[in-house]
Amino acid sequence: MMKRLGESKWSYVLMSVVLAVLFWFYVRTDLDPADSTWINNIPVEITGSTVLTRQNLTVSDLSSETVSVRFQAATSVINSLVRNREDISVTIDVSKCVEGENKLTYKINYPLNVNPENVNPIDQKPDMITVTVDKLYTSTFPVEFQLKGKVADGYQAGTPAISPETVVVSGSMEQVSQVAKVVAILEDEELDEQFSGDLPLTLLDSEGNVLTDLDVTLDSETAYVVVPVVVLKEIPLTVEFIPGGGATEDDITYEFDYDTITVAGAKEDISDLTELSLGSIDLSKVIGSNTFTFPVDLSPNLENVSGITSVTVTVTVNGLATRALDVTNISLINKPEGYTVTSATQSRTVFIRGKEEDLTNIDASQLRIVADVSNYTSVGTYSVMAKVYLDTSSTVGVIGEYSISVNVSR
Repeated sequence: MMKRLGESKWSYVLMSVVLAVLFWFYVRTDLDPADSTWINNIPVEITGSTVLTRQNLTVSDLSSETVSVRFQAATSVINSLVRNREDISVTIDVSKCVEGENKLTYKINYPLNVNPENVNPIDQKPDMITVTVDKLYTSTFPVEFQLKGKVADGYQAGTPAISPETVVVSGSMEQVSQVAKVVAILEDEELDEQFSGDLPLTLLDSEGNVLTDLDVTLDSETAYVVVPVVVLKEIPLTVEFIPGGGATEDDITYEFDYDTITVAGAKEDISDLTELSLGSIDLSKVIGSNTFTFPVDLSPNLENVSGITSVTVTVTVNGLATRALDVTNISLINKPEGYTVTSATQSRTVFIRGKEEDLTNIDASQLRIVADVSNYTSVGTYSVMAKVYLDTSSTVGVIGEYSISVNVSR
């Protein structure tokens, strides 16, 4: 009895499996019937181009960039294809192409969730693609930097550093010849600090227009660019006036041909820079009105944005009188051993300057001329620079420069 019940149970199981299979076929056939649809604008992708490159060849043109395919499959599969149409593409293998025109068939690539065995492509337009292959042409371009926008007020962009400095553009001669420049473009409206980073390289034609549809390759798609940004600052120029010849800064007027210069530098280098001293002017050298020219020297870490390399200062002494005195008190110091040195000049006219009432109290006996002859160790007659000393009032001073003649013998 139990044996018959067991055999009956397995019969029911077998019958259930058969019914399930039959039901699946029914659903498959009647509830998911076959259907077909066109999917257009499927992109064409190329494989095997590296093989052409090794032969100095390149694909210069495709007869079509997209294709249309009519697919036949169960309705559920068709729906899946339509939903995932962006994941459908076709590829053509150009590795065996030769120079000229090559007609190639293409392979359809399906979305990952679609089994190709369940799809039947029953029509396609075009059914083949013509691939034009030309000689590979290369050209090297310097990578240029462009800032689209502006630097913030009070700042200046320095010279950018670009790596790589050049890029090789490869393709057909027709395509590559359209390229005039390769640029790395930074878009920033208020650049106020150093930029560093990778920028995509953009191809421009001779009129500066962006070339977007060229079929070329670059040996580097980006460039690493460092753009220093520095602070601009206007710096006043100054000179130091050394009292002399009876004149102080209170007795002069002066004028710069340039009062300021604009410099650029890092914040930390420029923040404490409040003025730039050009040097000093000895007022004893100023007689009436004189001009002095100074070079503009900056620290190596600062940039002279103004481009002013020298500045002229005009100095005029006002309100002081001058007086000429003939001085005979001439002495020589540091005579070289083994030589006899004598002054050929017996008297020298010296000019002194000061207030009129102070000048009347000075006479020639209060002046002396001293010449250092230590460097004259050859026989002959020489003109030697001398210093003039006024051994009296501090309100009067000697002006000008003086020399005397000396004879050197053994």
